[in-house]
Amino acid sequence: MRVGIIPVTPLQQNCSLLWCTETMRGALVDPGGDLPKLRQALDKTGVTLEKILVTHGHLDHCGQAGVLAREMGVPIEGPQEEDRFWIAQLSDDGPRWNMEAHTFEPDRWLDDGDTVTVGNLELDVVHCPGHTPGHVVFHHAPSRFAMVGDVLFQGGIGRWDFPRGNLQDLIHSITRKLWPLGDDVTFVPGHGPVSTFGQERRSNPYVGDEALARGLPG
Repeated sequence: MRVGIIPVTPLQQNCSLLWCTETMRGALVDPGGDLPKLRQALDKTGVTLEKILVTHGHLDHCGQAGVLAREMGVPIEGPQEEDRFWIAQLSDDGPRWNMEAHTFEPDRWLDDGDTVTVGNLELDVVHCPGHTPGHVVFHHAPSRFAMVGDVLFQGGIGRWDFPRGNLQDLIHSITRKLWPLGDDVTFVPGHGPVSTFGQERRSNPYVGDEALARGLPG
């Protein structure tokens, strides 16, 4: 497995190109915009796009997923169906953020415990609500690697003040669903640099072990 990170949209969202080195078939995870950059990445790597994976319904993560899927003739998998309302309003949210975004219907909604395939790779789906109610994380256990969207960042966590966001759900998702995957798991967040679960347990001011022991963030 190989992964390349391609920041897209004015919000510099980390779109990931994930591919199976045995088959050279891949997936774009959260193609929120800047489609020419994504096509260039596919051409440069020689990867054949097999599908699009979406962690959650915010426009910087999936605003142009439907456009790309139609253009490339590939399916969209994810997020969990509780994010349907976010995807349904993409076409309205785009002008508000001065970004291009279009509503779409995923070919497959995902649930906790599902798996998705990319070439010969199999990734586990972990439902992690809190930032949005239908947010999912993609975890490749053999590589000790995860793509966590906006659940967790280096030194931070996702916002919970959007509609149907919930801080306690977010903390539960991180501490009960992500931490058990292992301290050695490297993750790509939706924005900013990569980190490991272990590093965040040691130092994250919101969900690190010391922070939670002090009763933070409440």
